[in-house]
Parts: sequence; C-alpha cells; structure tokens
Amino acid sequence: MLLNFRRQVRLFATLFAVVGLFAGVGSAHAEVPLISTYGGTVGYGTECLTPNDDGSSFAVDITPAFPSGLHFFSGVHTTAYVNTNGNITFSGAVPTFTPNAFPVANQPMIAPYWGDVDIRYTGGSCVGSVGTSPPGPCLNPTENGVWWYMEPGLMVITWDRVGYYSCHNDHRMSFQLVLTEAGCGGAGDFDVEFRYNRCEWEAGDASGGSGGFGGTEAQAGFDAGNSTDFVAIPGSMAPGIANLLCTTSNMGQPGLWQYQIRSGSIICPDAGQPCDTGLLGVCAEGRTQCVGADVLCVADIVPSAEECDALDNDCDGLIDEEDDGALCPTNQVCAAGRCSFHCTEFCGGDLVCDASTSLCVEAGCVGVECPEGQVCAAGGVCVGACEGVVCPYGLTCLAGNCVDLCANQTCDICTVCEDGLCISLCEYTPCPAGETCEPSGLCVADACAGVSCPATEHCDSGQCVDNCVDAVCPPGQMCEAGECVDIPPSLDAGIPSWDGGPYPDGGTIGQDASSIQPDGGEDTTWGNPSACNCTSGANGTIPAGPLGLLVILGFLFLVRRRQER
Repeated sequence: MLLNFRRQVRLFATLFAVVGLFAGVGSAHAEVPLISTYGGTVGYGTECLTPNDDGSSFAVDITPAFPSGLHFFSGVHTTAYVNTNGNITFSGAVPTFTPNAFPVANQPMIAPYWGDVDIRYTGGSCVGSVGTSPPGPCLNPTENGVWWYMEPGLMVITWDRVGYYSCHNDHRMSFQLVLTEAGCGGAGDFDVEFRYNRCEWEAGDASGGSGGFGGTEAQAGFDAGNSTDFVAIPGSMAPGIANLLCTTSNMGQPGLWQYQIRSGSIICPDAGQPCDTGLLGVCAEGRTQCVGADVLCVADIVPSAEECDALDNDCDGLIDEEDDGALCPTNQVCAAGRCSFHCTEFCGGDLVCDASTSLCVEAGCVGVECPEGQVCAAGGVCVGACEGVVCPYGLTCLAGNCVDLCANQTCDICTVCEDGLCISLCEYTPCPAGETCEPSGLCVADACAGVSCPATEHCDSGQCVDNCVDAVCPPGQMCEAGECVDIPPSLDAGIPSWDGGPYPDGGTIGQDASSIQPDGGEDTTWGNPSACNCTSGANGTIPAGPLGLLVILGFLFLVRRRQER
C-alpha cells in the first residue's frame, strides 16, 4: 500500500545541534566526494546538457540500466528527463527555476537540489540557450556542466560546479544523484543516493535571491506528482539548506543522503545511527529507527527511578534528587554520585575526610569535581557509569544500563538488525572468509553454523555458552538469564545486603572479596556506621565455596558484636 507522506520525513540529521548549521551559509565543503570514474571530459560520463538556463535533456531511455523501469510511487517509468535546475522528472521536462513546495501535481520528481541552476557561463562569457528550446549537443564542459552516465543497474547524474541565475559563477554547487538497482525486493525497486560535495548558493536572482542567497531557497527530496505524496529533506526552501545538505546526513557521513524505494514507496535507509532525542538526562541518547519513510530518533533508555550515580535517571533535568525517596542507606548522603558517610573522628579504610564537604572520600578525590555522568574513583580519576562494566552477550552499556540496541529496531525486508544497526542481509552481501550466512540473515563463524542455542545462551567456537559468562553488571545488579537485573534487598544466593541498600563501603555484589573482609581493627568499616568506607569498589565476585561462606559468616558475626556494644 502506498504510504502517505504528507508529513515531511524527520531525518536524523535534523537532530544535530542547530547551532552552526545556519549561522554560516556561505561556502560549505563536505567530506563526501563525487564519483568520477565514468570517463568523459571530467569523469562523469560522455552525455551532458549543452550550456543553457532552465533547459532539459531529451527523454532518456533508462532501460539499459533498469530493464524493468523504475517503480516510483504509483508509476513505473522507463524514461527520464535530466533538468538543468537540479532534478530529474519522469512525465516530461520541467523548466521551472523557482522550486514549488512539495507536493506538486503532474511531475513525479527526484530532486537532489531543485534551484535556479545556470550553466551558461563558460570561457569568461555567458553563452547558450534560455528556456525550453530543444537541447543542443554536449560540448564537454570542463566545469559548470550537467552530466549523466548509465550502465546495467546504475544511473548517475552529476551537476558539476554549477552556477546560478543570471550567469553567476562566484558561488558553485557540486552534487550528484545516484540511482542503483536494488539488491533485493521486486522488479523496479531501486536505491537513491544524494551526494553533496560543494554547497555555496541557495537561490538565483529570478527567485528573489541576491548573491546566491535570500528569496526562495532550493528544495531537496521526492515528489509523487499527485499533489499528495512526497518526502522533503527538512530545511528545504529555508535559509541554510545548502550548508545543511553538505554538512549533515541521514547516514552519519556529511554530504551523504540515502533512501530506498520499495514497491514504489520511499522507506528509510539503514537505521541504528546514534542520535540526540532532544530529551533530558539518560533519555538524551538514542538511535534512529524506521517508521514508514520517517527516520525517528528513539531513546535507548527509558526513565527510571533516580539513583545516586551522577545521572539524571528519571530524565527530568535534575541529578540525584531525592523527590522519590532516599537515594542512600540510613546515615549516608548522596554527593557527587556516591553514597557517603559524614566525617566523624576518622574515616575507615583508605578514605579521608574532605573538609570542604565533611564527607569521607577516596584520598585522591579530595576537591575533585567530575562532570555529569561521572564519579571520582581511586586515584582521583573521573570515570563514567559504564567503566568496568562488561554487559552480558548481545547487550551494550549505555549510561550505566545494559540494553539490547535491537530490541525496538525495525528493519526493512532487505536488512537485519545487528548491534542496533540495520545491515544488509547476508543473502545479498557475502560473508567474509571464515563465516557462514545463517537463515537469520547474519553471518556467523563457521564453527557455529547450524548450532542452535537456547535464548539465554550463544554459540562460541561451536559450543553453547551462557550469556552471563564473563559478564560484570553495573553496581547494584547481577546477571540473571542473560540480563543485568537489580539485586533484591535480601540475602541472595548467600550474598549479604546492608540494610536493604549498598554495602557499607558503597560496593555491591560485584566487589572483589578482598575489599569486603574486615581488617580486625577498631577502625574497620564493617559494622561501624559512623565510618565511611563508602565508595563503590571494582566489580568482581565473592569467592564461592567454604572461603566465601567464611567471609559472609565473619561479616555477620562482626555486625552483631558491634550492635551489641
């Protein structure tokens, strides 16, 4: 069913910070190069438009490249017109120099840059035709030309260093439209790529512009020609469109924009690129997801109860606030992302009293202030919430959470999700040496080909291995059934808890046993609430067997003795 595209596609590039996009709309050079391996005078082929303003090519037969034609919206097209003004059309030539806002009737169009292009300036003078007169021969211009090239499965149209009306070449545009037969899908399906290499003007003199700017700016995108369906790159027909196209992308590479046309409808390209959701706290990080033709930025992490970790867990713009209840155990306070004791006569373990805060801290952390999302660790080093975390197999650590980046990702029929990215099915992209294409569409090591494991296990060297093997969950969590889950505030698998919260030294189940054994002295932290060995330790494990049991029993014995005093 044809999708309705009246809502303009929200491309992930618009989620970049706007500051700087429109501030400097002069010369913009992108990193992406134009493809120039097709022969001819400048490498863009041997077919080109004669010098003209508002002209077009003859009807170009595209069946040598696409024998079944191109299925674009509701029509299948076997001919196309290359228009000087930055677009190709399928129903006839379009001389219109000032872009009409999509949707427009009766002119199915693919427009990398619909603006008032003028390619008459050559050899120091303004020559050539104006308007829709029959196209003349290709004069092989060394610049300021419009070229096209075809081979089986490919058509490339290039606007090479073109000027703007009227015969101005002080600012140039260099961009390319690449049409490629789809590697999967049905007859007539194809992929579209816009490549922008040089972006220096936005409007011609006849479009109300002056010096290449102002007036009615250029437009980029797709139009079905039925007055209803279209996709326009946000920023089209607005100041800054040239700079935006050259310096941003929907693929993560400045100047590169890709789309897929399947059964006539435009769908988004590979999803899974990191993006900024515009939300607060841990909800700010997201990844692009496909919803029809739209590319939406969806948060990787949803709001959760606030914790003492220097993060805005509930995404309300505040860090470590106690609106939802105490963040730390009794007699402790949350400061700089740590639950700490107030200094009394001394601080336990390797901690010292920070006179500025009257809290017990690591010796190297006195006076150290860490940025949001980081806490001070041993040696005075600021570390992030994912420092030392090794998530279970298939999960990724983001803002102190182990998440499945593919959990909410929807890929099209030609791709499959891996690590949050929609990648081509291995049916269409051969696997590297030593790997085999699985029915899932992913490549796996040859030793794991055909090996089926339970949901909580994965194949490693031909054997099924528990997803929790070698996992080190974030503080306060343990690995269970392949996921990091909160440790219950009780004795869990023989591991003691401290008043339903973190251990007295701020550690969790992940601590190494050596850091939780009492030292036998009067200043031991264990069982001494006034002491403040309260920073989170390194993630590790409590030893199993008799040694672990002795550690636990020793701890409980000391706690009771202290409480009886």
